[in-house]
Amino acid sequence: AVIVPIKHAPTADESMREYFFLLIMVLPSAMATAGIETESLTMSDPRTREAALLMSRFAERTGLTSGQTPQRYLWTDAFAVCNYLGLARATGDETYTRLALQLVDQVHHTLGRHRDDDSRTGWISGLSETDGQQHPTRGGLRIGKSLPERAPGDSYDERLEWDRDGQYFHYLTKWMHALDQLARNTRQSRFSAWAGELAHSAFTAFSYLPSPGREPRRMYWKMSIDLTRPLVPSMGQHDPLDGYITTWQIHSTLKSLPQPGAVPDLEETGEGFATMYRQGNLATPDPLGLGGLLVDAWRVRQLTEQGTQLDAHLLDRLLDAALTGLRYYARSGELRQPARYRLAFRELGLSIGLHALERMQQAILQGAESHPGDLRLRARIQDLVQYLSLRGEIESYWRNPVQQQAATWIEHQDINEVMLATSLAPDGFLELLPPE
Repeated sequence: AVIVPIKHAPTADESMREYFFLLIMVLPSAMATAGIETESLTMSDPRTREAALLMSRFAERTGLTSGQTPQRYLWTDAFAVCNYLGLARATGDETYTRLALQLVDQVHHTLGRHRDDDSRTGWISGLSETDGQQHPTRGGLRIGKSLPERAPGDSYDERLEWDRDGQYFHYLTKWMHALDQLARNTRQSRFSAWAGELAHSAFTAFSYLPSPGREPRRMYWKMSIDLTRPLVPSMGQHDPLDGYITTWQIHSTLKSLPQPGAVPDLEETGEGFATMYRQGNLATPDPLGLGGLLVDAWRVRQLTEQGTQLDAHLLDRLLDAALTGLRYYARSGELRQPARYRLAFRELGLSIGLHALERMQQAILQGAESHPGDLRLRARIQDLVQYLSLRGEIESYWRNPVQQQAATWIEHQDINEVMLATSLAPDGFLELLPPE
């Protein structure tokens, strides 16, 4: 008989050591596959190196840098564009900027056009080939789900609807942000113009008056690919809020960069979103929603410092809502559940938001002399920073290769890895470079 020695299951520490050893060994070849100069990473910190590896694998796996059929998904790709921009700034390697540009082009030519299994062809906006190339976002962008959208007359199946294509407003705002970040980083005005056209089209298609002349407006959560009919009529809790902040972010960029042609006037669009978000309760116990509130608060702070006039009490409302939700979430015990009951990308959304919170804390401390009246704001930030430790818990848990064997990680690998990369190197997503 042959006796085979039994190796004990690796501990968490052993798994992490093995992971970082593989990171050092695998990174150069992975980066070479993506066409990235490894010399640019020799001075980078380990978090940047890990983010770079995650983004290199994503590019190859989804057909951005390989011969595979492109697999585009709008939410994930919006974070990916920002990640590449951040890596370009961190490393000085413009290959990352080229990857961001390439990804934008691939998204527009995939999700801005009808599906291969659809009887319709061409741009979903209905524009000609030439006009569609000039205005790829005018008709919105598909989600990128695996199944075709629900056809008119088909019965509604709540479970099945999650896997059906269409357009989500909250995905569109993420893409608007990615395009605006690209404009701010490259000073190329066409990206802000595309973001502005998308904001205008999305507001027009997703918002409606419950009855003629009856305010406030409402929003649909999910629309058909051609934006002609609602697929899910309920309104997302933070959709008007995200629309408001993102519209004014784009507006500030449009004003600062010379535009080659006519662009939509977004002031009316921004005010339309404002009438909706002002009516709603912003507090949420959902970690992804909580992270979104903190990211929005940091965006508001940066835009205000750059001269954009936003609602005077918006920052207070965002931070109050975030604090309410964090108090609940910290007591809920969700982070003590095993991986099979958890969704990494939702938790990583909170981790990214906590990075935004830390940046806001630093900015407010540095600006204490120039803004002496920010006493209430500093007190609210002080209440919030006690939850910064959740960021470390989330990141260390999902960086562990043992947890990455969970079905919930593997099933959502692209979105999980891209958002982990955002949390590890968040500059490209969080920092709004002045557009001038």
